[in-house]
Amino acid sequence: MRATWKPHEKHGELTGRADLPDSVFAYPKLRKEPMTDASHVRNAIARFDQVEGISDDDRELAFANIKKAAKHYGVEMTETKWTDLGRRPSTGRTTADRKRSARKAVATRKKTATRKK
Repeated sequence: MRATWKPHEKHGELTGRADLPDSVFAYPKLRKEPMTDASHVRNAIARFDQVEGISDDDRELAFANIKKAAKHYGVEMTETKWTDLGRRPSTGRTTADRKRSARKAVATRKKTATRKK
């Protein structure tokens, strides 16, 4: 797949996300993961598997865009295909772990709420 990413140098405190062209986003159709500097490219790599509701074609395009931006900004990438970055978040936590954490959070909230009364 051919990358659509193009460098965009106008950014900073006064530049809003709405001011950026679609060509600076890893996912241009959705305008997700802007890549205007090396830090943003590293962020797009780290969050690649966290973007939900995306087709494999969109992920392939995003990967091509990230690779192109990484090369431009000098960010080293060891991944060679988008599947190396994953499709779903890999937290290492199982469903049982998440349920246990949720129950613990509910119990903590209940304890806190009764103390405040």
